[in-house]
Amino acid sequence: MTIVFQLAVFALIVISFLLVIGVPVALASPAGWSSNKNVVFSGTSLWIGLVFLVGILNSFIS
Repeated sequence: MTIVFQLAVFALIVISFLLVIGVPVALASPAGWSSNKNVVFSGTSLWIGLVFLVGILNSFIS
């Protein structure tokens, strides 16, 4: 169970880093919000899901 928790935390860190870099780049591109909103929403949904998953797994670990 610990390895699953560690992988979930690692995935959360990676997705967070990608969103911090990717969202401003996507919004600053010439096409802007209209063509990149699906990517931003997908990344945000994945991040929110990982936050809840890490929280649930943390209750099993500690």
